[in-house]
Amino acid sequence: MSERAPFFFLILSLIVIGVSTIYYRHVEMGVPLTTGEQVTIWQIEAEISFTGEQAAVNAQLSLPDDAGFELVEEFTASPAYGVHVLRDQKMPKVIWSKRLVDGPQTLYYRGSYKEVSKRAFEPPPTTEPPLDTWEEPYQSSAQTILNGAYDRSGDTALLLLEIQKDLSAENQNVALLLSKYSKTQVFVHLLDMAGVPSKRVGGLILDDGRRNQSLVPLVKVYLDKAWQLYNLETSDLDPELPVLIWQQDSPGLLDVEGGRNSDIKFSISRVNKSALQEAKASLSDSDLFNSGLYNLPIAEQNLFKGILLLPIGALVVVFLRIIIGIKCSGTFMPILIATSFIQTELLNGVLGFLVIVSTGLVIRSYLSHLNLLLVSRISAVVILVIGMIVLFTIIAFKLGLSDAMTITFFPMIILAWTIERMSILWEEEGGKEVLIQGGGSLIVAVVAYLMMDNTLIRHWAFNFLGVHALIMAAILLMGQYTGYRLLELRRFKPMTDD
Repeated sequence: MSERAPFFFLILSLIVIGVSTIYYRHVEMGVPLTTGEQVTIWQIEAEISFTGEQAAVNAQLSLPDDAGFELVEEFTASPAYGVHVLRDQKMPKVIWSKRLVDGPQTLYYRGSYKEVSKRAFEPPPTTEPPLDTWEEPYQSSAQTILNGAYDRSGDTALLLLEIQKDLSAENQNVALLLSKYSKTQVFVHLLDMAGVPSKRVGGLILDDGRRNQSLVPLVKVYLDKAWQLYNLETSDLDPELPVLIWQQDSPGLLDVEGGRNSDIKFSISRVNKSALQEAKASLSDSDLFNSGLYNLPIAEQNLFKGILLLPIGALVVVFLRIIIGIKCSGTFMPILIATSFIQTELLNGVLGFLVIVSTGLVIRSYLSHLNLLLVSRISAVVILVIGMIVLFTIIAFKLGLSDAMTITFFPMIILAWTIERMSILWEEEGGKEVLIQGGGSLIVAVVAYLMMDNTLIRHWAFNFLGVHALIMAAILLMGQYTGYRLLELRRFKPMTDD
């Protein structure tokens, strides 16, 4: 067991590397696991308007910092203004500035945001906020409401429901509080008094095609180890519409110095884009591990898309030969034939392979009577294969069979060696063994083609390089197999009959 420990350690290392790499690419970098996956991008435009007073203007807009959304791109439109987007502070913001401004002004900020997670994964509050005590008689009325809700509830979730019900009821204490404060302010104050973490936020309800929208006052409550949103002013939030928390823990949404009558409106648009393209766009060019093959020119990327399919074919060959027990002519000849099938299509490739190999065997049988040396014989077979491919291509063109012209994609040297090996096998073992190994090679090539031409497998092979570590681990494990092949078990069939 100790002698095999390094081997199993290698296998385990390959599996860990492969799985962790796939996890990182999918979870951290957003590379989708399937092809054709779409991601929703919310394009939000903030239109800021104000009137200049013939003075210098500094307009500051707080930007969203929501853990449930990821900024994809942003853009500002502000002719003749200096623009600074600050994200190194606690609260991100954009600042417009101009030395002399007079008359109506309009500034624009546009950001594209992608929903990446639920708000339940936000970190819990770290410190208790200071309790703000209201002046009398408002504080006493709030305490009365809280006491009644507390007596009628058995846990924190029910306490929240009771407080909401009380704020919607008509009684003297509620009327007194709402005469000075909003429902949202009263709700947050009651939760602070009850020791329930909460804070007021300004949320933008994302609904496609909406214009002239404003932030909705909401309350974030930390309940059951997750942040939950409540809308006290109007009604419950629509679970089908996501909410972007735009304003929180900040003194104000918009602050304009040197202007008056400032206002802000939001317009919302939803766009569906390819998840793979969005993941590629978000990768950093300086990060070799993240960007990888995407930094290469398109021609080289297409080349590697084919090269990275070869391990898939190798896995098929190892499995069918070691586990199933299919005999082949050549170890990895089926892989190269399978790559040719990708170019020629399966039916055309199989027919072309059979025609060339069959014709080549007939001509090779004549060469065997000439007593040529091996190098000369192989060279002659290569020339014959090239001649046959040229001849069949010309015939296909004359007959208008454009699909058959793809036979030129076959690897000519490999076909020549296949013909040579089958010819020697015919002379030594007979025609039956040629049919067994030739048919086995064709079966393995077809299965390898079906795997290598699968859209999902091609996606994984190129976008998740960790898959190749898992393939290596599987090949090494099968390399240790010394038991019976499945096709060999038929020898024991008479024993079962008895």
